[in-house]
Amino acid sequence: MTLAGEPGTDDRAPRRGTGADAVGGLVPARVARPESTEALGRVMAAAAREGSAVVARGNGTALDWGGLPRRLDLLVDTAGLSWIEHIAGDLVVEVGAGTPVAELYGVLAAAGQRLSMDPVRAGGTVGGMVATGVSGPRRLLGGALRDLVIGMTVVRADGVVARSGGRVVKNVAGYDLAKLHTGGLGTLGVIASVALRLHPLPPALRVVSRATPSHEHAERALAELRRSTVVPSAVELDRPPEGPGHLRVVLEGTPDGVGARVAETARILGGDPEVADALPEGWGVLPAEGTLALVSVPPAESVRAAVRVGGLSGAAGATAHVTGSLPAGALYVSFPPGAGAEAVGAVADGVRSVPGWSMTLLRAEPHVHTAGVDLWGEVPGLPLMRAVKDSFDPRHRLAPGRFAGGI
Repeated sequence: MTLAGEPGTDDRAPRRGTGADAVGGLVPARVARPESTEALGRVMAAAAREGSAVVARGNGTALDWGGLPRRLDLLVDTAGLSWIEHIAGDLVVEVGAGTPVAELYGVLAAAGQRLSMDPVRAGGTVGGMVATGVSGPRRLLGGALRDLVIGMTVVRADGVVARSGGRVVKNVAGYDLAKLHTGGLGTLGVIASVALRLHPLPPALRVVSRATPSHEHAERALAELRRSTVVPSAVELDRPPEGPGHLRVVLEGTPDGVGARVAETARILGGDPEVADALPEGWGVLPAEGTLALVSVPPAESVRAAVRVGGLSGAAGATAHVTGSLPAGALYVSFPPGAGAEAVGAVADGVRSVPGWSMTLLRAEPHVHTAGVDLWGEVPGLPLMRAVKDSFDPRHRLAPGRFAGGI
């Protein structure tokens, strides 16, 4: 693949791909590192002319998420798209896709603001965060990640730069387009930049934690928390393969208001819960190794689902660790490295057999892919999703095979 360098532009000739650039075992022939949205457009236009299959990479922390790509000719490294434009007065930030998430959060915190979403991967980029679309524990008040995206600039498969939404919260033009790309794993376009809605940092934070003596206790506590006025930012379950599980309730607000809510939460949890004024180390970060799954259930059935996953994994000879947001009905199942494909498949089948429950393998180890374990299960609306793919990427050149149904 060749690119015509123009005087005064930041175009760079792609380099040869190496084993370190492999995605799903495929080594790209070329790796391009555009330094601007316009340069990314030229890279994608050249790829379109040559019919090259393209996968985008940020810091590489989620390249093993989703399905295995069927083809890979060009890897687009978005590290050059790293910049932050913080419009503090409007509680909005526009940020380049290659910007490290940790850098963004540091800039916002220095200004007394935050993106109300806990990162689920260490070392990731903003583009990777949006492309995977997974929300962390404190989604209860701020909303899921896709609710915080108010605008996006994406380069289409043909190299055309498309913009939706804007930099102000009230500007919702094209908002649904941004939602399509959030969680799309780069199969509909390459994200160049994102505009995000922010919130002020709360002046006080408390974490109320207690071991759960039984699943009945956890269910009662969850039901009472829903009826109460404590308004938690997160209600997280941590259920390891062995030993008691824990409930962690995060409360944020003013120092005076948080005190009364802590007391009410402690009463609901019972016993003698621990109270901390900071989030635990590694809060919200999912394991970086092993097979990882997302179980989605009706919120009232979250505890029962966690118990069922534990039973299924034990029966299959696996040791699954379950965490997640109970009020959101979003549970993450972490299988240790080397967990057998048959065991993973048995847990997935057992979860999917319950009406209204789903289980998606966000990241599967190579031997799980090789065994043909179904990553997605039944996907409602798959024909519509295929139609969207055909519209955005008619030749199916963008990360082909990484999304549901081989999209």
